[in-house]
Order: sequence, then structure tokens, then C-alpha cells
Amino acid sequence: MPASNPRLQALLGHEFFAPQQWKRRIALWSGAVLVALAAILFAKASTWAYEVFLGVLAQGVWIPLILTPLVFGLLSWITAGRFRATRGSGIPQAIATLHVEDESFRKNMLSLPIAAGKMLLTLIALAAGASIGREGPTVHVGAGLFYTFARRFGFTDPKAASRFILAGGAAGIAAAFNTPLAGVVFAIEELAGTFEHRFSGLLLTAVIVGGVVSLGIMGNYAYFGKVEASLTLGHAWVAVLLCGVVCGLLGGLFARLILLSRRGPLARIGALRARWPVAFATGCGLVLAVLGVLFHGSVYGTGYDQARAIVQQAAVTPGPGFGLAKLGANVVSYWAGIPGGIFSPALAVGAGLGQNIAQFLPGVPAAAVVLLGMSAYLSGVTGAPLTSAVIAMELTDNQAMVIPVMAACLLARAASSLLSPTPVYKDFAERLVQDFERQQAARHMPPEPVEHIGRSSAFDEPAAPADTPAPQEKP
Repeated sequence: MPASNPRLQALLGHEFFAPQQWKRRIALWSGAVLVALAAILFAKASTWAYEVFLGVLAQGVWIPLILTPLVFGLLSWITAGRFRATRGSGIPQAIATLHVEDESFRKNMLSLPIAAGKMLLTLIALAAGASIGREGPTVHVGAGLFYTFARRFGFTDPKAASRFILAGGAAGIAAAFNTPLAGVVFAIEELAGTFEHRFSGLLLTAVIVGGVVSLGIMGNYAYFGKVEASLTLGHAWVAVLLCGVVCGLLGGLFARLILLSRRGPLARIGALRARWPVAFATGCGLVLAVLGVLFHGSVYGTGYDQARAIVQQAAVTPGPGFGLAKLGANVVSYWAGIPGGIFSPALAVGAGLGQNIAQFLPGVPAAAVVLLGMSAYLSGVTGAPLTSAVIAMELTDNQAMVIPVMAACLLARAASSLLSPTPVYKDFAERLVQDFERQQAARHMPPEPVEHIGRSSAFDEPAAPADTPAPQEKP
């Protein structure tokens, strides 16, 4: 008899059994579990932080006129130095690190202190009533945790680290919304984007592991609750056209406003923020507090409660001006340059706009129009129609609206591009890449070749100087 079985040897020699491959799997799956647990903790803490603010608000509607400006100014000052990478949503930081394979750049954007600071400072902002979300920061934290895992497990090769960053961002969005499918689509459409990063089956399993952990702990629930809505083919599809165009244009307007380039009518605002960042952030906090007083506190926080009430057609919903007021609150919160995302606030704006549009379509189910408005506005803001459609479907546990929602998201993306041609996350990520290249050039070092993200020629929006919080985004 032969000393060994050739078929068995061939089987054991297969790549599946390779120790290095199992090391990679263990690192990715362990990271996915950790990201899911961090996302759940972050979600619970965010709810608690906003409840603290509501408790303060109950003591007097005037208190935010003092509290919010002070906290905004403090956060701007704290994030001016070492914690600068915590500003904004964190999604552009994750995208930029996928393009720049420089180790120092990645450490600066994704280190554990940055991830911890991102969570803590976002919670402080929510406790002061900031109109921000936690989903973008969760993506940032997820990418940071996965990057740390990659290094601890010995995967220091830049390409290998990129795969970990990509999986971490996807696991973050999946755990933040309790929607594994949205995490996968988000990674493919938004994070991977226009450059070649292979989203392999192994990365897919990491996102699924994170989603399963989240589902196991939080339960199989829909973020906004199950929405029973449908749109029959016919005149009711006017709602698709209206929501796609109106919400897409407003989403593009929002993106254009928060980009704040140094050209055009917004240049003066960008210059003020660059020259006096702390004072400017304080002023933004005051404007937000005034909006809060005028609209009875509805514009503070993530907007989750208001969006859920609208989409569920609750007996008590925000007034007709909520959508535009929340949009304004999101703009000034972003302009302040504080940590925080734009996903949840964008969904709230979209729900409010959908509620307004439904008033002009009495023969169309209002819940269906609200769902269209919510997904279309998110598509207009992010420039990611597929991700927006999947998120809307998973957040409301509604499959009957798949085709109308997808059509509205595609229309919204087209309308948004008239005002903001480059998706907002990619625009901000490009600025981070440009900052890195300028710093390399200033040190008389040739920058590593970097594939630019969203632009095909000379950039219309020059990156802001080093003391400008322009390359900070929100989702």
C-alpha cells in the first residue's frame, strides 16, 4: 500500500486548508464580531446621549441657545489637531485610505484612538442636539477596527490591508442599520466605487458574520418598522417622477452646500470657516438652536423619531415645514465641522419632503410617497441610488415598492448631478487625497501614485488649506 493517499494529499493541499487563508478568515470574522458589538454599543449610547439632551431641553427650550453653541465650539477646538480625522462622517476617510496605501496616512485616519474619539465626540455632539447621525461614524470605526486587526494578524501588505478596510466599512453600515444586504451593496457601490477592489466571497462572509451578530443581539427588526405600502402602475407613478426630481434636486443642493468650495457664492462662508473655525462652529450651533426653537425641537438629533412617525403615518407627525427645516439643520451641523454623519438626518429630510409631496397627490397612498421621498433624497445626497434603494427597502421591510423606489432613486441621482456632479463622499475623499499629496510634495518627497477617485480632469473644487475643515464630511 502507498505510504500516503495522493488524493488526500491533494485535498489537504487545497487553498481552503492553507494556514494563511485560515488566519485571514479568523481575522476577518473576529473583526466582524467586534465591529457588530461596537456598532450595537454605539447605537445604544447614541440613543442615551440624545435622551440626555431631551431631558435638558425639557428644562427649558432656551437652554440649547447656550449649550449647543458652546459644545459646537468646543468640538471644533478639540478636533483641530490630533483628532482632526474624527471630523465629519468618516466615510470619505475610509474611501481615501483605500486609495492611498501609505502606512502613515492610514494610521492617521484609522488608528484606534481615532476610532474611539470618533464615537465619543459624536456622542457629545448628540448630547448637545446636533443634527447628525451615527451610521457614517460607524463605517469609520468599522474600517479602523478591521485595519487594526489586519496589522495585528500580520497582514501588512497594502493590498491585503485595503481588503480589510473595505470589509470593515461594509460591516459597519450593515451593523449600524441591522441590514447585511445594504452593507454589501454599500461596499460595492460607495466604498469600492470607481477603482478595482475585489469584493470576494471571504469579504462577503465577514459582512454576513457582522450582520448575524447584530441580528442575534438586536433581533430581526426593521429600522423604521414594517411599512405596508404599494404603488400600482398608472397615474400613481406621478409620485415617482415628483419625488425623484424634487428630492434629487434638493439632495444635490444639500451636497453642494456642504462641499463649500473656494469658488462661487459659497466661497465667503468657506473663507470664514477657514479663518475662525471655532467661532464659526459656535455660530453654527446658535443657528441650529434658533431653528430648534422655531420648529419646537423637531430638528435636533438624528431625526429618527420624526421619520418613523411620518413613514408609519402616526397620529402626531412633524409640521409641513419639517423637511426643509431639518435640511437647514443638517447643513449648519455639517458646516460646524464636528464629528457626525448624514445618513439618518437625510432619511428624516426625505420623509418630510415625501410628506409634503403627498399633499399634492391625494389619490396616492401617503406612506408610499414618503418612502419614495426618503429613498430619493438619500440617493440625491449620496449619489448612490442602489445603496439608497436597498437601505429604504430593508429599513421598512417592504418589497412591494422595489421597482418604484429604484426608479425614484435613479431619477434623483440624475437630478442631483445637475448641482453636484461628483458624489459627495468621493468629493471629500478626493480632497483628503489631495491634502496628502500636497504634504508629500512639501516634504520634497515624490507622492506615491494614487488613482484619483471621482474626477477625470483638473478638479473644479480645490482642496481647502490645512486649517480648513472642508475635507470633512458627514454622512
